[in-house]
Amino acid sequence: MISLRVKETFAALQHPNYRLWFIGQLVSLVGTWMQSTAQGFLVFDLTHSPAFLGYVSFAAGIPTILLTLFGGLVADRISKRKLLIITQSMMMVLAALLAVLAFTHLVQPWHIIVLSFMLGIANAFDTPTRQSFVAEMVERKDLTNAIALNATMFNLGVVVGPAVAGVIYALLGPGWCFTINAISFVAVISALAMMSLGKFEMPERRPPWEDIKEGFTAAFSNQTIRLLLGNLAIVGGFGFGILVLIPAWAVEVVHGGVTTNGLLLSARGFGSLIGGLMVASLGSHGFRGRIYTIGTFVLPLAVLAFGLARWIPFSLLMLAVVGWSLMAVVNVSNTLIQSLASDHLRGRVMSFYALIFMGGTTMGGLLAGMLANVFGEPVAVYISAGVLALMGILTYALQSFVRHLK
Repeated sequence: MISLRVKETFAALQHPNYRLWFIGQLVSLVGTWMQSTAQGFLVFDLTHSPAFLGYVSFAAGIPTILLTLFGGLVADRISKRKLLIITQSMMMVLAALLAVLAFTHLVQPWHIIVLSFMLGIANAFDTPTRQSFVAEMVERKDLTNAIALNATMFNLGVVVGPAVAGVIYALLGPGWCFTINAISFVAVISALAMMSLGKFEMPERRPPWEDIKEGFTAAFSNQTIRLLLGNLAIVGGFGFGILVLIPAWAVEVVHGGVTTNGLLLSARGFGSLIGGLMVASLGSHGFRGRIYTIGTFVLPLAVLAFGLARWIPFSLLMLAVVGWSLMAVVNVSNTLIQSLASDHLRGRVMSFYALIFMGGTTMGGLLAGMLANVFGEPVAVYISAGVLALMGILTYALQSFVRHLK
């Protein structure tokens, strides 16, 4: 029985292309989270401003808001593998540039703003492509499992990357974190190059606006997708948005340092990892609506408890619960939306998913930084908990069909 459940949990790994993707992307994500953790602490160390943490998040997110719909259109028109190789290569170069600036002690806050903006451009094309590329690596029956394992892979990176970055930053400085990230992209680029995929068939050429309109109609004419996307904006803004404050929280609230910053981020990743594995195991058994509903109620309670905590072990525990709740909501949303989207529209539908989720996270990070700058970090977290609680209550009371989704 246990072996059967394990087989179901990792069903997508039976596909050779997905195995390559999983290994390559996992290595790359560890490096990505090392850079993200080191960059956040470096920004706060240079500026001592929680608001500036929000500015960096905003700079990275603005290109996503502006270009993601176009990115989804491109993802449906050209080979997704080739597009991913291009975007991953761009990210590798940007990480190397930041490493050079750090090693030469020339790095300034505005450098990080500019490089974050350029990274956001790459992400605008990379995100919808990555999301929709999963369907080309596995059979449709394993799609939900593959999406859940993608989240598991992502959160393994969140667990390992920040913790390692905290140690390396403290011992060797941020430059080595950025260097390791640059090198880690070799793994995912190599994995993409080694895949054996079917021949790409060029779709019928039409005016871009017609294609985007078709994707919009597919996304927002469906009641379930429409609700999930609306809630996703709120969870991105007030759930993920507060995570930009972690470097400031580590120093100003719990009186730690760069290692504490890494541990806090890793704790969130550990909780998300457990949530991702749970969805991978139970998602195909008709429990997605229940998991989603539980997540919407646990999330605001965990955020509030984290905001009240001042003892580091309890803060770590609450961030793990926050991570679990975020994954319960976001991962289920992802799997449901992809399952409901037609194959030829998936890239465009997922571009709306990326636009709303990353746009919400971008604006939420900016708002959290500004609120923290004026009222302090705890107040920003309390406000987020209140908004998330209202979302959960309204969804349960007015959209009862959600908890019955299979």
